[in-house]
Amino acid sequence: HVQLVESGGGSVQAGGSLRLSCAISKFTVRNYCMAWFRQAPGKEREEVAHIDSDSSTDYAEGVKGRFGISVEAGNNLYLQMNNLQPEDTAMYSCAVGSGHCWMQRGFTYWGQGTQVTVS
Repeated sequence: HVQLVESGGGSVQAGGSLRLSCAISKFTVRNYCMAWFRQAPGKEREEVAHIDSDSSTDYAEGVKGRFGISVEAGNNLYLQMNNLQPEDTAMYSCAVGSGHCWMQRGFTYWGQGTQVTVS
C-alpha cells in the first residue's frame, strides 16, 4: 500500500533553513498532485505548497519567496524552507493524490508529519 514518510524537521533559530523530505512508496499514477501542509497548535491545518505532475507549483502567501517545493522521480517530495520565522512553527505533513491539482480531488494519502520549531 502507499506510504509517505517525512523527515528533516527540527529546531532552528529565526532566519535559518530546513529541508523537509517525504519518501513516497507505491504511488504510481501518471497525473498527480503533491503537497505540504502544516498545522500549528490551536490552528487549522493549512496547505503550504503544492506541485503538479506537470511541474506547476503554488504557495501560500505567507511562504512565497521563502519556501520551495520539488519532487524527484515521482517518489521523493521536498520542501526547502529558508528564512524561517517563529510563525512557521508547526507540524508539517506531506500528502498526495491522483489527478492534477486543478481538479481538486483532494489528497488520498498522508504522512505522519514532522515537527518544525522556530525560535
